[in-house]
This record gives sequence, structure tokens and C-alpha cells, in this order.
Amino acid sequence: MKRLLIRWVFLAVSVIFASMVTRALHLGFEARVDGLGSFLQLLVGVAVLSFANATLGKFLKLLTLPLNCMTFGLFSLVINAVVLLAVANLELGFAFTEQGVLGGFFAAIVASLLISAISAFLDRFVPDKQHD
Repeated sequence: MKRLLIRWVFLAVSVIFASMVTRALHLGFEARVDGLGSFLQLLVGVAVLSFANATLGKFLKLLTLPLNCMTFGLFSLVINAVVLLAVANLELGFAFTEQGVLGGFFAAIVASLLISAISAFLDRFVPDKQHD
């Protein structure tokens, strides 16, 4: 349970860092963390994102398995971006401010890549098993 909470906070931190990088690149992905209330809202948004990736993302990856095989797994980036866009529309701590199909979608691909990379890096600091 403790590891799950740590990974949850690490995912929220990776969303914040991805927001900072995409904001510097003027792509329009923004995580709002002004105080404790907005950070708690971001934690709820990250929980919804995790749930959507575990359910909707897996279902979409299963449906697009042939296309994913033909692109050597790169279509998974598109699915991750679509799930991130869908959850960001709920505005639970993070959102896309850039309007338009290509601008928002490109920002979603970059943001999902950054979130995945940063959270994978941070997850290395969480031990897999507790040794007695």
C-alpha cells in the first residue's frame, strides 16, 4: 500500500514536470498546482488517468493490436495521447490549453512521452519488494 501511494505521488510529480517542459515549449499542457487544494485535485486527476490507462488504454491497445504490431509498438503512443486528452478534458488538475486538433494532439503525445519517461525514472527509486 505504501509503494502504491509513493508511485501515485511520483506520477503526480511527473505530470507537473511534463507540464513545465511543455509550457517551456509552448505546447499547451498545463498542470495547475497553486496550493494544497489544487495538488489534491491533481492527485485525483492522476488517479483517474491511471484508472483510464489500466482500463480504456488496455482495451484500445487490444483493439488496435494489428496496427500496433505493424508500427512496432509506436501506435501505443497515440493511444496514450488519446487517453491523456480524454482525462485532461475532465480538468482534474491538468488540462490542454492549446486549441485545435494538431496542436492539442501533438502536445498530448509529447506530454504522454514525458510523463512515461519521468515516472519510469522516479519508479526506479521505489523498491519492488520489501526485505524482512
